[in-house]
Amino acid sequence: MDMNVPLQLLEARESALARQLTPGFEYSFSEQLHARFDPAQNAMWSRWSPTPRPCFNPGLLRDIRAYYDMLTQTHGVVSDGADEHPIEYVVLASAMPGVFNLGGDLDLFRGLIDNRDRAGMSIYGRACVDVLYRNYIAHELAATTISLVQGECLGGGFEAALSSDVIIAERSARFGFPEILFNLFPGMGAYSFLYRRVGEKRGEEILTSGRIYSAEEMRDLGVIDRVVDDGQGETEVAALIKQRSRMRNGLYGIAAARRRVQKIELAELVDIVEIWVDCALRLNTRDLKLMQRLVSRQSGLAESQQMH
Repeated sequence: MDMNVPLQLLEARESALARQLTPGFEYSFSEQLHARFDPAQNAMWSRWSPTPRPCFNPGLLRDIRAYYDMLTQTHGVVSDGADEHPIEYVVLASAMPGVFNLGGDLDLFRGLIDNRDRAGMSIYGRACVDVLYRNYIAHELAATTISLVQGECLGGGFEAALSSDVIIAERSARFGFPEILFNLFPGMGAYSFLYRRVGEKRGEEILTSGRIYSAEEMRDLGVIDRVVDDGQGETEVAALIKQRSRMRNGLYGIAAARRRVQKIELAELVDIVEIWVDCALRLNTRDLKLMQRLVSRQSGLAESQQMH
């Protein structure tokens, strides 16, 4: 089974976008994804700004994959032409105020389900777990991955955050898996990641409740690591990196050992995607109407944030 989804399959309606690199430590993959290396932190930061809705559309998935390919190709070193700098941290964040990410492209799902397009659903799901798995294994670098959550973090957005070694959230951040509300489940890693973090019982409670949780609740449940005041997320990431500076190698080793003990294989994530596809294709008219309501909410939230 080919675990890697060809780039050209992610969005057949759009032409391929070439990776654009700007001078220095700034990287632009498209209007939806930019990255920056901070040599003072030895940290590579990426920020996404999906459009028209803050979700994982196929174009954004393609850009993330190109970015992750670049990380792997660096072999853990960034050069500015004069000096080489190690990539010790990879930070995942959003460029959209008030929203980390709202998850899967529900409008795309609705169309694929209406057309009984099993292959299209499977391709999309595999593209999602491909990029999440790469973050989970720290891009095969001696690096620590961090998710900085500022704002709404739902569905696939929550799965993306869970793929990192460390999750830092600002106090107003909210987390949840709304999929159960339209009779589906999050199929791109949620069960696997939550099971390793908090166990089967607590993980299933989060998945089946349909609840939206506060950052403090997620910390108290053991799902995320730190909660800071709004506007202090970047400062907290910098403080964490400074705090870990003298023991970074040992802490990286512990994270690598944890991944080995709790091992998640890409094949596990792909198998669950296929279960998700089966479930999605069994949704009835009522379920799809509820899904469409969430699409409208995603669009409304995006418009609200753009106005601000």
